[in-house]
Amino acid sequence: MKILRVLILAIALMMTSGAMAQAVYNSSGSRCGTIENGGTIRNSSGSSVGKFDSDGTIRNGSGSSIGKIDRDGTIRNSSGSSIGKLDNDGTVRNSSGASIGKVESDGTVRNSTGSSIGKAQGIPREWVAAYFFFFPFY
Repeated sequence: MKILRVLILAIALMMTSGAMAQAVYNSSGSRCGTIENGGTIRNSSGSSVGKFDSDGTIRNGSGSSIGKIDRDGTIRNSSGSSIGKLDNDGTVRNSSGASIGKVESDGTVRNSTGSSIGKAQGIPREWVAAYFFFFPFY
């Protein structure tokens, strides 16, 4: 009986590990990709197109660094120049400080006029801001 319990637990863990990828949807509600818990970004076909590293580095599909997210929400290009920022309330700003959109707490992504341009639940807001506004992987 104990072996059966261990086997069931192992199967359950394997099934949940595949569920770690969160879908990303575009403005029409179509799935345009996924972002995995470990930061791997996949397009709608499932191909890896980039990655968010734990240190904030943003990589393209070849593994080259294309930017970085600082701890304060500043988003930088590959040269280290600030190209935008995510405020604590989810407001996304360009390098001039102008609001260009928002990532709401439910994962809805809005442009500067308030129109929904996508949705990404269960993904860090910084990754969502970088994905939709600065490094469109979709």
